[in-house]
Amino acid sequence: MTDPILVYPMFFVTGIVAGWVDSIAGGGGLITIPVLLFSGMSPTMVLGTNKFQASFGSLTAAYYYTERKVVPLWDAVPGIVWTFGGAALGTFAVEQIRPDALGWIIPFLLLGIAVYMAFSPALGVRERRPLLSRHVFYGVCGLLLGFYDGFFGPGVGSFWAIAFVALLGFDLTRATGYTKVMNFTSNIVSLSVFVIGGNVQFGAASFMAAGQIIGARVGSGMVVKRGVGLIKPIFLTIVVVTTLKLLYSRIAGT
Repeated sequence: MTDPILVYPMFFVTGIVAGWVDSIAGGGGLITIPVLLFSGMSPTMVLGTNKFQASFGSLTAAYYYTERKVVPLWDAVPGIVWTFGGAALGTFAVEQIRPDALGWIIPFLLLGIAVYMAFSPALGVRERRPLLSRHVFYGVCGLLLGFYDGFFGPGVGSFWAIAFVALLGFDLTRATGYTKVMNFTSNIVSLSVFVIGGNVQFGAASFMAAGQIIGARVGSGMVVKRGVGLIKPIFLTIVVVTTLKLLYSRIAGT
């Protein structure tokens, strides 16, 4: 790896920016992963280190949203349980099956989300009548999206947010809070596997995690204060950038 004296401050600043973005709209990995790769780590070590620092950001944001009553934790418990189970299955499955095909499928699903949000201006502005009961929603989405995050991962925050808005009728502020709780759950499952496999560079991860805590705290505070007016443009931007990044990676074969 590049000289720690040079790159650790960069990791810290990167963590702040990524934590801020992640706490509002997800997609912080678009910022952290290229920086970790630049430092000279192996791809597996990059993924493990990234999952470690991202867990601190999602924990910070989730704690803030629950403390401010955006997310009553008791209400999210069924989702946490199902997401934990789905992520465990996905993490096991990725060791058996290569997830390459998803690299072509997911960008188009994300693009569909962006179009849906852009052309439904009222979507997520205020709460609506839910289309599913909480138990059905958590059972289906927790299992599927938890599995997806353990198996592949990119864009999972966008999928969670749009699911909460479209199926449970949440506004985007509330959906963002619940999304962070579910993100943290699946992050912990995947992180455990990386730690057991020795694929976390703890020095780099600690500096980036410290930045994540700061960025996530600032970002989640802004969401609570400014609401949908802040979230929607950043959310759409992150979804489009994630889509383009995944498509580029597939075309370039990286």
